[in-house]
Amino acid sequence: MRGFSRALIFGGISLILVLLHAMPAQAQATRTWVSGVGDDANPCSRTAPCKTFAGAISKTAANGEINAIDAGAFGTVTITKSITINTEGLESGVLGTGVTGITVNAGANDVVVLRGLDIDGSQGAAGSPGLNGIRFLAGGALHVQKCLIRNFKAASPNGFGINFAPTGTSFLFVTDTFISNNGTPAAGAGIGIQPTGAGSATVTLNRVQVDGNFSNGIILTSASGTAARAVVKNTVVSGGSVNGISVVASVGGAASTFVDGSTIVGNIGTGIRGDGAIGILVSDSTITLNGIGISTVNGASIFSYHTNRMDNNGTNGTFTPPDQPLK
Repeated sequence: MRGFSRALIFGGISLILVLLHAMPAQAQATRTWVSGVGDDANPCSRTAPCKTFAGAISKTAANGEINAIDAGAFGTVTITKSITINTEGLESGVLGTGVTGITVNAGANDVVVLRGLDIDGSQGAAGSPGLNGIRFLAGGALHVQKCLIRNFKAASPNGFGINFAPTGTSFLFVTDTFISNNGTPAAGAGIGIQPTGAGSATVTLNRVQVDGNFSNGIILTSASGTAARAVVKNTVVSGGSVNGISVVASVGGAASTFVDGSTIVGNIGTGIRGDGAIGILVSDSTITLNGIGISTVNGASIFSYHTNRMDNNGTNGTFTPPDQPLK
């Protein structure tokens, strides 16, 4: 009997330890909430919301969603798993004074969705400029929807509204988003697509407004061993202090871009610039009021699909012949 009792005691202790070990995972919810008057000591439920995204993400299960109850500034956050942050319809701020607003460093198959956020790097009265609005290091895919990203003006290698720099195979989708006043006259951009190591970046920009950024609106660079591809559709790229769209490939890198139904206007340098052994295709787009409409160096090609309007630039430039027929 004594041995039987001892077995029951040890068995009970083991069960308790197992349950205690499982409690943190069970405590994570598939949907959590933040509020301007919340508290990160809360469970982040609808009736007891958290104060910040960083407080909520630790209590949200992978593939879960963080929502906002009301307007507020919800702080910077690092994302390491599949998750959605959706605050559409509210004033939901991420203030990145001196830091990056949102960092994504997730698993190879993780998908992150950011929707309805105002991500601001303004240094305010007595701060330092924000580093990057969104910095993507690793993950399967990032979706940025209906966001405002502005005022990230730190010096190189920072100063991007979105800095997409995957080390693996990753996808970026940006839709219905405004990106402005990022970078410095010497470096940075509204959107920087810069795979590193053996990274591969595939990017789709649709209905994006990229205005008044320094030094480029969109810059896509491919170093040796990396690949970078982008589709820029129904998008406006204007007011870059250097170039509107710049595509650069080093020896051993692979880069290509398709610009469709877009407007490239009022950039001080070149509207669309290609550098290296890359191809850029342009269809049904307007290129006007830039210092130079289009330009190529180091073997780059910019092809036209007949349907473009390029005029009233300081120098228009010339598409790579022949024009491509529509099929």
